[in-house]
Amino acid sequence: MSSIPSISGKKAVKAFERLGFVQVRTNGSHVMMKKDGHEALLTVPVHANKDLKTGTLRGLIKDSGATHEEFLASLD
Repeated sequence: MSSIPSISGKKAVKAFERLGFVQVRTNGSHVMMKKDGHEALLTVPVHANKDLKTGTLRGLIKDSGATHEEFLASLD
């Protein structure tokens, strides 16, 4: 398994958008994202360009159904 880099919530939102997720709404400092044909609703915290905690990011990647490699490729 590849190492997950430390990234901000904004970068994570952009990466998930490249994986086919769309923003359905925001609730304060959290962006909720959905993908057609995918059951999970991702809630990405976006706190003033602070980096996401590793466990939070790993959980979001798992919930998205993407592999770590697919997520890393979407960061570029």
